[in-house]
Amino acid sequence: MSRAYLAFTAKGEALAHRLAEALPGSVSRCGGDVTLKGWTAEHFAQDEALIFVGAVGIAVRAIAPHCRSKAADPAVVAVDEGGNFAVPLLSGHLGGANALARALAKACGAVPVITTATDGRGVFAVDEWARHQNCAVAEPERIRCVSGALLAGQSVCYAADWAVSGTPPAGVEPAAAADRADFALTLTPTGEALHLIPRLAVLGVGCKRGTTAEKLETAFAAFCAEHHFAPQGIVRAASIDLKKDEPGLAAFCRAHGWKMDFYTAAALRTAKGCFTSSGFVQSITGVDNVCERAAVLAADGVLFIPKWARDGVTLAVALAPFAPDWRWKT
Repeated sequence: MSRAYLAFTAKGEALAHRLAEALPGSVSRCGGDVTLKGWTAEHFAQDEALIFVGAVGIAVRAIAPHCRSKAADPAVVAVDEGGNFAVPLLSGHLGGANALARALAKACGAVPVITTATDGRGVFAVDEWARHQNCAVAEPERIRCVSGALLAGQSVCYAADWAVSGTPPAGVEPAAAADRADFALTLTPTGEALHLIPRLAVLGVGCKRGTTAEKLETAFAAFCAEHHFAPQGIVRAASIDLKKDEPGLAAFCRAHGWKMDFYTAAALRTAKGCFTSSGFVQSITGVDNVCERAAVLAADGVLFIPKWARDGVTLAVALAPFAPDWRWKT
């Protein structure tokens, strides 16, 4: 987690440095070139956690113009300069602010002030579980349906495309059928459940020389739609080294925040599995398939969606190993 600390006084700055020794991050102090408005705008956009060492009110006013949604906002915690209290203000579960407040409190002997209802009642927090399982939440607005039912003393049902080890928390039970689940762990969401998308997929890409980012984006959207695949599950992309200098491919991946892995034809031939073979691709690249093999190598896993082709673009998805469990508390 990338963290940034902002202090307002000498005492607060000393505490920020002390906290940063335990939980590393950049430390700044308001004054001169460092303004509250400018610092907040910069770090809200680029860091995963902001820690204000000062009054809660200052932090609230500073972050207010930047708040978007619980799925996108960074964790924000305020710690008073005396190190007495650590108060999570934003993204308590999905962003990890509650866990961060507890860690900061432990580092300086403060009291973590946790106000989320599920934590206060000791009830299963589905969004915090999603974070612990490295999952994206496809429909953040549906979190309240699951949490609300549990807080009302009702049970909720889940479906999962992977076996979840351990014992489900109180009030959580398997659904009799996938379409009756209140929340589901899946890469292919359908229906009205809250869908939790594991971030474990690699997109394998093949394309003609000079393919634009726009054409790749159009093909990717069609690929996801046809397979009901959630794009939030992709963590990186992969291709053959012949595509390393393709500006359209680079721009496409950059727009999604994906790093790319490139492999030689010889390396691609070492991928294990059954792949869609093409004599034409073999004649051009020296290997019978690019997108499937590249995805499997980068994921160090198995093929999930085989080769799909349209308008000179080929795509495939492979999955890294995944072993979810029911742990959800830090």
